[in-house]
Amino acid sequence: MTQEPARNIGVDLVRATEAAALSAGRWMGLGKREDADHAAAEAMYQALNTLEMDGHIVIGEEGKLGMHSPLDSGQRVGTGEGPEMDVVVDPIEGRNLLALGHPDAIAVAGIAPRGSMWSPAPAVYMEKIVVDRQAADALVPECMDAPAAWTLALVARVKNKEMRDMVAFLLDRPRHQDLIDEIRAAGARVILRSDGDVAGALLAATPGIGVDILMGVGAVPEGVIAACAVKSMGGGMLGRLAPQSDEERAAIEAAGLDTSQILRCHQLVSSDQVFFAATGITSGSLLSGVRYHGRKAETESLMVRCETGTRRVIRAEHLVG
Repeated sequence: MTQEPARNIGVDLVRATEAAALSAGRWMGLGKREDADHAAAEAMYQALNTLEMDGHIVIGEEGKLGMHSPLDSGQRVGTGEGPEMDVVVDPIEGRNLLALGHPDAIAVAGIAPRGSMWSPAPAVYMEKIVVDRQAADALVPECMDAPAAWTLALVARVKNKEMRDMVAFLLDRPRHQDLIDEIRAAGARVILRSDGDVAGALLAATPGIGVDILMGVGAVPEGVIAACAVKSMGGGMLGRLAPQSDEERAAIEAAGLDTSQILRCHQLVSSDQVFFAATGITSGSLLSGVRYHGRKAETESLMVRCETGTRRVIRAEHLVG
C-alpha cells in the first residue's frame, strides 16, 4: 500500500526548485537555453534524490528540444524510501524567457501519490482553461467548445466584473490568432507571452493578481504541472488533448487515447495529497528571481499543499560557489 507523503515533503520539494533556479539563474540573458536546461535539470535531479520518497517521473524532459536528461519519463528519484510518488517537473519553465532575460522564468515541480497523475504519452499538446477559486464552479466542460465570449461572460459574471476589465493569458502562437481575435472582439484584454504556460496558469489561479483566465493550447507536461498548482490553490481547470500534427494524432490514436475527452482538475491529478513548488529564476509578476551577491544568493519560492490549502512564500539565502 502506498504510504501517505510525509508532512514536510512539500517544503523539501522547494529545495529541488531552488537548486534548479540557482543553477539556471547564472544563464540568464546568455541565449543558451539548452545549456541552461541541462545544468538546471542536473541540479534538480540531485536535489530530488535527497527527498525521502520513492519517486517516479511521470512526464519527463525527453520531449523537450529533442534532448534527454536525468529527468526523463520513468526515471526514479528520491532516496527510494518513504511514500511512492508521481513526480512531474520543469527545471526551467520559460527557457526562452531566461535566455533573453525576460520576466517570469521559474523552476517548478509537483508530486502526488503514485498513480494519481494523468500521463497521456505519447501526447505532446493539450488545450487548457484555468481560473481561480472564485470562478472554479463556473467552469463547465461546455467551455471547451463554446465561443470565447460565452466562457468569458460566465467568469465575468461570478467575478462581478465588466467584460472590458477581464484579462486573458495566452501563449503567443500562430495557432491562437483566431482565439485572440475572439477575446478582443468580446471586449476583454489579452496578455501574450512567448513562453510560460505554468506561470500563466499560476497567474490565472491566483486571486487579485490581474489575470482572470488562461486559455489556449500548450504542452502536456506543463498542463499536468499546472493542474498540481491549480488544484492545490482551489482553482478550476479543464484540459483536453489537442494534437498539432498528423503524426501526433496517429500516435495518440495508436495509444488508444481519446482526443474528445474533457478532463477536470481532479481527473488530471486525482489525489488530494498533492504538493506544488515553484522558485523564481527571473523576476516577474509571480516571484522575485535569483539575486546573486558574491558567494551568496537569494531566492523566492512558492509552496502549496492541496490537502490543507496552505500557501507558503519562502525567501531564502544560499551560499553558492
